[in-house]
This record gives sequence, structure tokens and C-alpha cells, in this order.
Amino acid sequence: MRILQVAPPWFAVPPVGYGGIERVIALLADGLVAAGHDVTLLASGGSQTSARLWSVFDEPPSRALGSPAREITHWMRAYGSRNEFDVIHDHSSIVGAALAAVADGPPVVHTVHGPWESPIAAAYHALPPGLHIVAISKDHARRAPSGLHVDVVHNGVDTVRLPFRAAPDADGHLAFVGRANPNKGPDTAIEVARRVGRRLRMALKINEPDECSYFDDVIRPLLARADVDLVVNGSAGQAEEVLAGAAVSVVPLAWDEPFGLVLAESLACGTPVAAFARGAAAEIVDDGVTGVLVAPGDVAGLCAGVETATGMSRKACRERMDRRFSAEHMVARYDALYQRVVRQDMSSVRRRATRVLSTLRG
Repeated sequence: MRILQVAPPWFAVPPVGYGGIERVIALLADGLVAAGHDVTLLASGGSQTSARLWSVFDEPPSRALGSPAREITHWMRAYGSRNEFDVIHDHSSIVGAALAAVADGPPVVHTVHGPWESPIAAAYHALPPGLHIVAISKDHARRAPSGLHVDVVHNGVDTVRLPFRAAPDADGHLAFVGRANPNKGPDTAIEVARRVGRRLRMALKINEPDECSYFDDVIRPLLARADVDLVVNGSAGQAEEVLAGAAVSVVPLAWDEPFGLVLAESLACGTPVAAFARGAAAEIVDDGVTGVLVAPGDVAGLCAGVETATGMSRKACRERMDRRFSAEHMVARYDALYQRVVRQDMSSVRRRATRVLSTLRG
């Protein structure tokens, strides 16, 4: 099958540092190539892939994040050549996917990687039936606009490459990986570490203006109150080492995250988690087996959960990720989806052709 994967233009695939969407796209593109498909990846320069790489920008235009002009230039490279493919899989915004769906060409699969934001949610109902929408968890799908048909394909993680540790580092530290953003709860992670008297290793992304101001105003004053080892804007490998060596990963989400890649990556490293039960957390974490889920906002419960999770089987954490959230599992699910939408599209073409022939004969 000839497949075009359309990544957002803002960061390389896979990302040099933080970038969950780009990491998922990299696994998917390479996995589809390994499965025997003819795959083209549209992504910015600097991307590394076993697929054929198309790039509009020699370097990712990260500083212009959200620029409509750059997005349109990126999309036009994809959809100007759309008839070269059997299916297009768009991971960027709704606008690009919608442009493709209203034009003649192959079926378009559009994965929604973020929340169903109010101004955009209503627009999905106006899209043509040729656009096949995918949510990244069951919880995410339940939050979709009412009446909208949504398939579900969970994100996958690279369980082969992620560093599994049969035992944590001797200091028994906690881990936090994420953006400097109140939705991720880094302030709560610091408070949990302070209360339980453990060292906290944090891998924080602090790039965008709101992240910088949040770090300066909220996080920096808290650092003196706890034993914190901070990695700022590190590589993906550094973040993985923070997770792999920890006794427990603390994930105090303050929003309903559609998937929660850090949860899955932590468990793949063998590190159990203590998390607030929000978003897709209950789909990833087996409460009482690979981690502890507590009511959102219950910091005391999260502290108790850290102590409980410390004794959980790290082998079980890894095995469950291998079985349910491996990259291979994700690739197989998307492969089956592509085949289904292509068959549907071919059936639709045949029906249209039959109607035209009937009209001409009549």
C-alpha cells in the first residue's frame, strides 16, 4: 500500500528532545515500512526515517510555531501530490485534513492528538464523510463531539529501545517528565517528593514563553523546598534515563490528557507510576498492579500511592506494555484501519461509476 504520513512541520521526526506526537509518528512510519508498505513521510528537515522523506523546510520552523503561512506551505506539498497514494494519514491540524477530504483523491485518516477544543470541535461535524477520524484513547473518543464517528488507536511506545531496569537506582528517587505547564503538575510532583522525603529527578521542557514564565513564577521558588535534580530541555535519551532509574514516576495531571505517553514510557522502562486518575490514565495503568491511581487533586493519596507503587513488579510493568502498547501493536491497528478505509473508498468509487453508467445508458 502507498501511504503518505503527514507530520506537523514544527519539530523533527523523531524529536531531538520533547515531542510526543513526533515520536509516535516516527514509530508508525518506520513500522509500516517494516511491514512492507511503500511509505512517504512529510516532515521537516533533520527528520530520520526509513520511509521516503519529503521536506518543505530544511530546518523545523519551531520559532514560528502556529504560523498559518508555514502550515499551508507544508500541506500543499502533501496534497498537491495526493493522487500518488492509496491513503493519506494526517497528524497535523484539522485544516489540512479538511482540505484533503474535500478534494478528489485517496481517503484521508486524521488522528486528533490533542483535546477537542470548543472552537474546533463543532467544525468536525461539517467535514465530509471521506475524512476518517481517530482518537488516541477510549477516554479521548468519549469526549469527541456528540454524534461524531471516531475510531480508536492507542499510541505505541518503543518497548524494544526503551531502557528496561529490573531494579531502580539505589537512591530510590522519584521521576517527573514533562513540560513546564500547570496541566502537567510539576509543582505537585515537587510537593509529593518533599512530603515523602525522596529525591526528585525532573526532565522539564522549558522553551515557549508561557513555559518560561510558569517556571520562573511557580517552579523555581519551589526548588529550594525539596531535593530536586533538574534536567532542562534535555534529549529524549536523558528523559528516558530519568524514568528508567526511578523507583516511581509521579504523574499528577491537572487535565484530561488524551493519552499520556509518559505513563506508557515509564511502565515500559519498568517503573511503576503514581498518578491522578484523569484522561486515559486508567487505560494505561493497571491500578494496583503497575501503579496507583488516586482521585484528582488528592496529594495525600498520591504520596501514599508512591509508597505502594514502590513495591510493584517492574517486570509486570514492562510485560503489559509489550502486550498492549508496543509500537508493533499500534502499527497493526493502523494498518487494518488503512485497509478498511481503502476498501470503503473503492466501493464508493464503484457505486459512483455504476450510477454514471446507468445514467448514460438510460
